[in-house]
Parts: sequence; C-alpha cells; structure tokens
Amino acid sequence: MRWRMLAWICVAELGALSLWFSATAVIPALRTSWMSVDAQAWLSMAVTVGFVVGTIVSAVLTLADFVGARRLFVGAAVLGAAVNLLLLLVIESLPLVLACRFVTGLAMAGTYPPAMKLAASWFVTDRGLAVGSLVGALTLGGALPHLINLAGGLVWWPAIAGTSLAAVLAALVMVTLVEDGPHVQARAPFNPACIGELLRSRGVVLANLGYFGHMWELYAMWTWIGLYLLEAFRHAGWPGAPRLGALATAAVIGAGGVSCVAAGLLADRIGRTATTMLAMLGSGACAAAVGLVFDRPALLVAVALVWGFTIVADSAQFSAAVTELAPPAYVGTALSLQTSVGFLITLASTWLVPRAAEAWGWPWAFAFLAPGPFLGAVAMGLLRRLPESVKLAQGRR
Repeated sequence: MRWRMLAWICVAELGALSLWFSATAVIPALRTSWMSVDAQAWLSMAVTVGFVVGTIVSAVLTLADFVGARRLFVGAAVLGAAVNLLLLLVIESLPLVLACRFVTGLAMAGTYPPAMKLAASWFVTDRGLAVGSLVGALTLGGALPHLINLAGGLVWWPAIAGTSLAAVLAALVMVTLVEDGPHVQARAPFNPACIGELLRSRGVVLANLGYFGHMWELYAMWTWIGLYLLEAFRHAGWPGAPRLGALATAAVIGAGGVSCVAAGLLADRIGRTATTMLAMLGSGACAAAVGLVFDRPALLVAVALVWGFTIVADSAQFSAAVTELAPPAYVGTALSLQTSVGFLITLASTWLVPRAAEAWGWPWAFAFLAPGPFLGAVAMGLLRRLPESVKLAQGRR
C-alpha cells in the first residue's frame, strides 16, 4: 500500500507544483508593455516571496501538523489554480500579475512541505527513495509548463490554463486517493515552542545549512536556464531557436526528475551525507563550467543536462534528513522552517543572475552560483561527524 500511496502523492505534487514556473515559461511569448529584465525576474521572485511568507506562517502556526497535511494540500492547490488562472484576465497589469504570483507562492507553501510529510509518513526504510521520488515529481512539475508551452505552439495562454487544470486534478487526487501513513503523526497540538527545539538541534541546523547552499543555486538556475539556452542558440545563429530553447529547457529541468529517484536509491544505501556531497560537488562544478561552453551550443546542452541532473538530485535528501532528525510530532513544521529560509535565499540569487548577465554577459551569468553547493557540501561533511547523524552517514536498508 505504501508504494501506491507514494505514487498518488507524487502525481498530486507534479500537478500542484507545475504552477511555480507557469508564468516564467511563457516569458519569450509575452508581448506586454511592462516587460523588462526586472519584470522577468519578479515573475519568479514573487512566487518565491509568497512561498517564503507562506512557509514562515505555516511553521509558526504549525499548520502542516495542526491542520493536517492532506487538508492543507487540497485547499492550497485549489487556491493556486484559481489565482494562476486569473493571469488570463490581468496579464496587461504588472501589479496584478505580481499579486497573482505572490498568492500562487502562498499556495505552494501549502503543498510542498505537506506532501513531503505525507511521503515520509509511509516510509521508515526506503525514505530517501520515497522523498526523492516526490522531489522528482516536483521537478517534472517544473518542466511541465515548458512542455505545455511547446505543445501549445509557443503561445502564452495554454501554459497558464494547462497548469491550473493540473493543480485542480492534483487536489482531486489528494482528497480521493491519498491517506495519512502510520510513521509520522497526522496531526499534533499547536506548539510554536517546537521551533526553538529545532533551532537548538545541531543535526537539524547542519542539514539545513547544506540545504541552503543547495538552494542558492537551484531556483536561480531553473528560472533562467531557458533564457540562457535561448541566448546561446540565437548567438550561434541556430534556426528555430525559441522552439529549441523550450525543448532543451524541459529536458534539462526534467533530467532532475530521474536523478531524484536515483539519488534516493543511492542515499538509502550509502547514506544521505555522502549522496548530497557528491551531488553538490557535481552541480557546483557545472555552475563554474557552463560559461566556458556558451559559444558551443551542442556542448552547452550536454553540460546543462548534467547540471540539471545533479542540481536537484540531493534536494530530497536534506528533507529526508530533517524528517529523521526532528521530533516526529513536528516533522511538518521542521520542513516548513527549512523550506522558508531556503527559498528566501533563492530570492537573492534569482535577482542577481540577470544583473550578472548585464554586467558580464550571459556566458558568465551563472558563475557566482558555484560557491553555494560547495559550502553546502562542507556543512554535510560536518553533519557526517555528529553522533546523532550516524544513521544519515550509513545506508538505511
């Protein structure tokens, strides 16, 4: 039954999280009076701001544990679908567009951590694979708007309508087919004091620091890799650059869906600390090297695919580590706290990429992302030494 539950949770997560990049995916097709470099950045950053606010509120009020993960997910997915669909009516007004994106981010805060809690609730052994599969579904959800955009003929509105429909279907799956698992409490008393306990846990803090280094890189790359590839194809004079850019971007982001599952299998065998360190060293190397191949688009796509594979492979293992190190009653709160700070960090790196492109040119726009995963690997190396983290340094099978 646990594998069936995991499959449905992953389907729901894929549909709900497709809303995150629904507007970013259609930037090349938008012809509005407000379009600028800053506006492009804020289409993604407004979602992140909403997500950060939502996860902070969720953590302080312990919503994922007090309200219940399934209830929170369903309400949030429906809300996200509705405000995303409003973009069809308000697309000519930047303030209204950003307001919709902000509320979409609030809704995402009610889907991502609760889904991780639900996946963890069904697994003790194989938890790395379970949470890895969930983040793989999230990653495919990030690629879905680009695929809809491609199938819709690079016209902007089908991606908006299609992702809203996907989020509604996600809510239906969650309410009709998913149940709470036996290994994590479905609900717990309201207790804001649990946050202090989480902040005093060395293991939780180091796992979070590793996650923060990972997040410095992840969403900035996901947000801008589409324009980066498009600029490279145009620079090389390749025909059909917009279509090739959309296809390559979907492939690069989608590669992470495979790596999350593979890393989950690996982490359950060699340990979470070793797996995250390997992934971050690989993705950091790609961030440092991708600018060197900007003028050779075929090689650039190859490097970008490796980057897309490694950049998110470790993501689930930071969350899995927290579910194992945090008090069982407040796993949902611990995940909300982790993701709120992690996504707050992405605001800075996402904002900086287009500025780096303006200052140094697109080939070097991603170079400053490399220190994040390298420092995250150091944090996971320190975590590996702690007595309470032995179970993270060893396989769980």
